[in-house]
Amino acid sequence: MRKTAETRRSIDQAHQREADQRLIVERVQTGVKIEKRILKVLKGLAEYHDLSLGDLLEGILLHTFEGKNPFGEQSLAVIAELKGIYKLDLTAADSHHLLETETIKSVAKRKSVKAKK
Repeated sequence: MRKTAETRRSIDQAHQREADQRLIVERVQTGVKIEKRILKVLKGLAEYHDLSLGDLLEGILLHTFEGKNPFGEQSLAVIAELKGIYKLDLTAADSHHLLETETIKSVAKRKSVKAKK
């Protein structure tokens, strides 16, 4: 998962070229909730690419909005490794089917209260 010195130099040069073309934007703080293991993988990937989590997410979303794959082969390999480390077994098929543990506890509590009445 380590980058070679040549890869780092290449990335640094690309970032320097891009620095001259940066756009000014307004960012806002958000309180988005996300599955714990997904967040760990995203943080690991951001660290690997020497990006902030916000920059990584913006890049993923901007690529996705244009129907482009945000990840190359190397990033996909890193993601696979991180998924193994953090035991992330969720797939795209699981999206929109996830329940929070707090939601499950809340529903169970409501059912228990109704049963007592």
